[in-house]
Amino acid sequence: MTGPSGAALQEGPVGRVLAKAGDGLAAVSTLLIAVLMLIICADAVARNTMGASLPLVSELGAALLVAIVYLALATTVRANRLARTDMVLGALARSRPRVAAVLSAVYDLVGAAMLALVGWAGVLTLAREYQGDLYIGIQGVLTFPSWPFGLAFVLGLGVAVLQFLYQAWAALRQGQARTGGGLE
Repeated sequence: MTGPSGAALQEGPVGRVLAKAGDGLAAVSTLLIAVLMLIICADAVARNTMGASLPLVSELGAALLVAIVYLALATTVRANRLARTDMVLGALARSRPRVAAVLSAVYDLVGAAMLALVGWAGVLTLAREYQGDLYIGIQGVLTFPSWPFGLAFVLGLGVAVLQFLYQAWAALRQGQARTGGGLE
């Protein structure tokens, strides 16, 4: 860990596996950005050449955007790019490193809990989408099953929850290692 602010500690096998999983999902997210750009460009060309929009562009664009965000979430957590009070934690880390480590761990645990709740709702929705054969689009024109987007949502949240939990553990471990003993 680079500090009590929750920055990524990627020591040991768990940290490396989480980093690879998060980076893999972020790579898929990046590919989906390229797909979304191609769809938008194709729609713009169709509007200018045929005078009509391509079917499913707005629905597919919205679903892809959600997938893009959640697939990149674990890497965002690991890179410490979420809003938090680093200024306070940084100052506190200099004078009371163990307290800063505990506060950082609490932040990460709350983040994990919130994402786990959202993820559970996503799992329930994913199950309904998969079992109900739900589709995005216009029947008879063009449709896509909706469950792959739900799966991306749940996968991204799941890895982000694990990353938060790992960072909480790492913050506490680092606070312990820096000063030894209990809280100041």
